[in-house]
Amino acid sequence: MADLHIEDFHQDVARILVALYNRFPQPASLFVIDLIGEHEPDPFGVPAPRHSACFSAMLWLADEGFLRHTDTILQDAIDQACLTERAFTLLSAPDAERLQPHLPASVARQQASLAQRLRDALRSGASNEIFDAVQQCFRR
Repeated sequence: MADLHIEDFHQDVARILVALYNRFPQPASLFVIDLIGEHEPDPFGVPAPRHSACFSAMLWLADEGFLRHTDTILQDAIDQACLTERAFTLLSAPDAERLQPHLPASVARQQASLAQRLRDALRSGASNEIFDAVQQCFRR
């Protein structure tokens, strides 16, 4: 049986990190709905499991030192979120194996970054690529 919640987790992590990298160093409110779309709460107002899982991924990334934030907005968002120095360095550093020497140095460096790898994986929609890119974040 596939661990679909783990695949969702990897997609959420990739989206969260890319969203914050794209805004760095400016803090931003990061809303679950902007990352995964709308998931209706149950009749009692309890957030959908998918919504809760994405919100939990944000909090987990903060606990693990990838981002910081000032507060939460209910279970809908984290407020004033920004990558930590560790995460920014991780995402912006070029991977020597991915460097393309025929490109100008600044373009080659950006294309070889982990942030670009995450973007490419999300664009492809391939769960294996997303998994590998996110796992690279955790291994470094």
